[in-house]
Amino acid sequence: MGIAGEVNRITFLGCGHVADGTVTLVIAYRAKTCRWKDLVVTVAQSTAISWQEEVRRLARERDAVVLAHNYQEPAIQDVADHVGDSLALSRIAASTDASTIVFCGVHFMAETAKLLSPDKTVLIPTAQAGCSLADTIDADQLRAWKAQHPDAAVVAYVNTSAAVKAEADICCTSSNAVEVVNSIPADQPVLFLPDQFLGAHVRRQTGRDNIEVWMGECHVHAGISAADLRAQVAADPAAEVLVHPECGCASSAVWLAGVGDLPADRTHILSTAGMLDTARDMTAKTALVATEIGMLHQLRKVNQKTTFLPVNPKASCRFMKMITPELLVRCLREGRDEIHLAPEVVERARRSVERMVAIGKPAGAR
Repeated sequence: MGIAGEVNRITFLGCGHVADGTVTLVIAYRAKTCRWKDLVVTVAQSTAISWQEEVRRLARERDAVVLAHNYQEPAIQDVADHVGDSLALSRIAASTDASTIVFCGVHFMAETAKLLSPDKTVLIPTAQAGCSLADTIDADQLRAWKAQHPDAAVVAYVNTSAAVKAEADICCTSSNAVEVVNSIPADQPVLFLPDQFLGAHVRRQTGRDNIEVWMGECHVHAGISAADLRAQVAADPAAEVLVHPECGCASSAVWLAGVGDLPADRTHILSTAGMLDTARDMTAKTALVATEIGMLHQLRKVNQKTTFLPVNPKASCRFMKMITPELLVRCLREGRDEIHLAPEVVERARRSVERMVAIGKPAGAR
């Protein structure tokens, strides 16, 4: 890059990382014969590598393991020690020898890591990374619901606060929700919370009619509609279809496949770990993916022959995307933001999470 003419002054205005790991600098310069001008410069890949090396160096110094959820930005996934779904990462948090866990995900995930490793330091690059689904129920609401159904077993999706987990009998993820509910005696009522679409999926899979479901939803998955799915399949009728059970279109996908509007043999309702397992052996030219778009990165890594396309390209979680390279470096350098939980919450919530971790086969992670 060059700037024509003589330059009196160059001023650095700011920088930012983009999805492919490169770094964008914004500078202003003033030539003798003109006013200030802004210029955007993309720095070579060697600069991008340096922040990744800094993450690894700081992690070694802090004796930290870096965990990243499948919905993180590709650059964050690629620098992490382990990438996976909530269940896989929970298992890693419970078994790691590292003294510090850095969780690149949303707040409830870092809380879950703290529950499983209470003596370790657990950090999240920003405590502002919340979850719209977790916010649909609090501990007081759950206690009131339990009072209405005193004989019921309470199954809390892991997408909940530690305080809510403390009121549950057992937690689950989308990977093992069916197995968790099947572990409860068939004649015992179940309160399933907080995701209504995952709850409907569990009802279908277990065939139980004694499951009460909380009417919460993830704003990202709820926004992936049956209309989106129909349109994408119509445009590519030979594609495989991978649908996360949190999606607003999950129940519709099952019904549409049943009546022939979707290819029944190529429509799969799967957790993110299940999507990865299916993608590894996939031979289809195209797969349509109904979940948060960060998942596409891992799918494309395990199978370069299939083209993975989002059912809704706008299905991006702003909370997941709050974790940036800059904040990850700051987190490791300054030890922030640290997760702290009340002791009385930890003891009760850990039991429900440990029961979840003990059920089912481990979900895939790298």
